[in-house]
Amino acid sequence: MDGRQHGPLAGFTIGVTAARRADELGALLQRRGGSVVHAPALRIVRLADDTELLAATKELIDNVPDVVVATTAIGFRGWIEAADGWGHGEELLACLRGVELLARGPKVRGAIRAAGLVEAWSPGSESMAEVLDRLLGEGVEGRRVALQLHGVPLPGFVESLRAGGADVVVVPVYRWMPPEDLAPVDRLIDATVARAVDAVTFTSAPAAAALLSRAEQRGRLSALLDALHHDVLAACVGPVTALPLQARGIDTVQPERFRLGPLVQVLCAELPARARALPVAGRRVEIRGHAVLVDGELRPVPPAGMALLNALARRPGWVVSRAELLRALPGAGRDEHAVETAMARLRTALGEPKLIHTVVKRGYRLALDPAADSKYADE
Repeated sequence: MDGRQHGPLAGFTIGVTAARRADELGALLQRRGGSVVHAPALRIVRLADDTELLAATKELIDNVPDVVVATTAIGFRGWIEAADGWGHGEELLACLRGVELLARGPKVRGAIRAAGLVEAWSPGSESMAEVLDRLLGEGVEGRRVALQLHGVPLPGFVESLRAGGADVVVVPVYRWMPPEDLAPVDRLIDATVARAVDAVTFTSAPAAAALLSRAEQRGRLSALLDALHHDVLAACVGPVTALPLQARGIDTVQPERFRLGPLVQVLCAELPARARALPVAGRRVEIRGHAVLVDGELRPVPPAGMALLNALARRPGWVVSRAELLRALPGAGRDEHAVETAMARLRTALGEPKLIHTVVKRGYRLALDPAADSKYADE
């Protein structure tokens, strides 16, 4: 039976920190077999309620800038819609028609054109660093530059423009706030620390920073960083999103194109590649986050069983004592009978009792096929 029919993410659990487009990302992951834990790390302030945006919009209409930099499609569209709701829509569009309008990428370019405007330039890389290089290369001394933000200030961008002599106006098109209910975020932090998720996805730098900040508030930052550093994959939609994690020494994976679809494809490649595959009792056993593929057949395994199986797989073919397996069980206490109970359930879940041998008075071992060590040494 071909394991791919279950989807490349079958047996893996993925945390989703996004507030915006979380349903879309979750659906993409589930369609490929993954289990999703949704914990929005932030919420977005509604544009029409944001007095800061109204004030910035009026200022730009009254004092037209030389350059406007649009960074996100949803932000630019929302800005135009909010201004229209306040009765300043036509005035804002007239203002933007008279400026050098720069678009960070193709989605923003589409939003600009949908508003009846035309961008002056857009970087091929979709990188704000390239936008900054262009502005500084043109010279910004005495120029008024408006920057439509995407939630938080861009690191170093405003400072570099001001150092070059520009008058920078920040347009906070939408702002991030802590979620009204922190319980899902706390559960995701705890699940990550417990290695109950295999990956955590990030689609914005503010969400990454917020998750780390919340972990620090709860005294769990060190444990969270350890999990992300060693066992749980941090997957980011792009390099700007990854900055808060990289500042803490966390390696991340990112797609070449900064979109949700390519982000999911990265997970589809990375997570199965990290799974442990062993030849056991004539079967191919692939150990995933919360399930096992036995000759391609998906076998869900309860958490206690996965804890035992992972402990056995760390030393395939070797006997692992009951005492050591007991320590691997979550919250098992001191009764070694818990090991026997969990082992019986594990064997039932795997559907093949011969995969794990009982070694009388010593413990248990995976029934690793002969010569497997040399066979798998090169993989």
